[in-house]
Amino acid sequence: MPYISLRDGAQLYYKDHGKKDGPVFFFSHGWPLNSDDWENQMFFLANHGCRVVAHDRRGHGRSEQTWEGNDVDSWTDDIQELVEKLGLKDMIVVGHSTGGSELVRYCARRELAPLMIEN
Repeated sequence: MPYISLRDGAQLYYKDHGKKDGPVFFFSHGWPLNSDDWENQMFFLANHGCRVVAHDRRGHGRSEQTWEGNDVDSWTDDIQELVEKLGLKDMIVVGHSTGGSELVRYCARRELAPLMIEN
């Protein structure tokens, strides 16, 4: 299973499917779900030439159950580490519930301009 070690040593689980040079979709799940919640959308987009990435937020699913770092800023730092590790560029971000707020904060902290946010 694909994991990355984060700055504090926590293990973050992620999925990375589809064409590596296709348009990138990054999915963030709601609480208390995990990346499996996006399987149908990921399967569809990957089969249509896209690269799709989703993670299990720390404390959720297959990611490490940490005592610290369970706040939105830490979660967005985790996303940034994953984005850098995978070399993702020009992503379309899709979030549900907590995942939507997490991605809004991610974009705001990096001065990115999402075109549309729908929850």
